[in-house]
Amino acid sequence: MEFIELVRIIALLCVILFIGYLLGKYISHKQHKEKIPEIREDAIKQSRAVLGGQFSEQLAPYFSDFPFKPTEARFIGKPIDFVVFKGMDEKKIHEVVFVEVKSGTSQVSPIQKSLKSAIENRNVSWREYKVPDGVLKKK
Repeated sequence: MEFIELVRIIALLCVILFIGYLLGKYISHKQHKEKIPEIREDAIKQSRAVLGGQFSEQLAPYFSDFPFKPTEARFIGKPIDFVVFKGMDEKKIHEVVFVEVKSGTSQVSPIQKSLKSAIENRNVSWREYKVPDGVLKKK
């Protein structure tokens, strides 16, 4: 009789554990489902912030407080927003300026920090690339 009672107790414990597992899974699913609207709203806000930032980046040269002439600024986007060729309007470039536009609480990325460091350490050079003969000729 002891063996049968032991089997019953083990079976009862297994049933209780299984019910607990199902109940926990149900509660977890319900909690996740309740968070979906909040997560979606947050994703939409972040997306709008990114789009607003990208929009303001491209408009920056036309803002009244932009310190350079819009006609001398060229948008690149990544890894830096603009390269400004000071003096280009007068057909004599005397300075090249790299400009990163930031809005809100956005910060410089690691790649932008490394670009800034390369520029500050004067690791900037001029290269000319000649297209090989025949590449542009029609066959």
